[in-house]
Amino acid sequence: MRKRLYEIIFEADTPKGKLFDVALILFIITSIILVMIESLPGLSESQLFWLNIAEWILTGLFTIEYTLRIWVVNHSWRYIFSFYGIIDLLAILPAYIGIFVSGTQMLIVLRSLRLIRIFRVFKLTRYVKESSSLWSALVASRNKIFVFLFTVLILIIIMGTVMYLIENPLNKGFSSIPASIYWAVVTLTTVGYGDIAPITPLGKFISGFVMIIGYGIIAVPTGIVTSELAKEFKTNANTQLCRNCHRDGHDDDSLYCKYCGTCLDDSLE
Repeated sequence: MRKRLYEIIFEADTPKGKLFDVALILFIITSIILVMIESLPGLSESQLFWLNIAEWILTGLFTIEYTLRIWVVNHSWRYIFSFYGIIDLLAILPAYIGIFVSGTQMLIVLRSLRLIRIFRVFKLTRYVKESSSLWSALVASRNKIFVFLFTVLILIIIMGTVMYLIENPLNKGFSSIPASIYWAVVTLTTVGYGDIAPITPLGKFISGFVMIIGYGIIAVPTGIVTSELAKEFKTNANTQLCRNCHRDGHDDDSLYCKYCGTCLDDSLE
């Protein structure tokens, strides 16, 4: 029974597992909607009563589901302290804390974090894998990006100081060097709030120069990260979880867990 329940609760590759996860996501969305409705002003006592009843029914279902997850895994503590385990606990904890501390019921919206499971349900885990590749590329290019940002910071300070010297006598917007540096940041990033603008011909000329530089600067970090991404070797991952270590990210043709060596195919046991 534990093995069958494990396949239903943790596996999204089977029809029953996908149905369970889709139903779970619908319950989560319903719970979040109920909390939002409860926050609306002008609700009657009767409406609040039935909203509270519905919320506690959902909380009971989530509690049963959380308990079953702990029971079906081989090592309960690994699930409890895993990323999803902590999120699952946070999904039900505010409701029980609200019994003793008023106002914490609204924290039930933390259940929206459980919607992260939708990646596994609709086989979007490969995109999570791609995000790992992107993070690896960012880490690999951190030194280059740091040098680039340091150079940009120096350029901003220089441009801000120059604009302060040019605009300060006639323009109240450039009242100090920090205010001028703020203008340089807004202009160089091509945001252009317009709350501070130069009025002198030389100031306008420098402002246009900074804007042009800004377009070129945007392309530099993009090129750095893209170069590192090209070096990343990407592989597709399936959605199967290991019953022993409760980790995913295995190759599509994996028969054994690459982390602990546990057999992933029940037919081979």
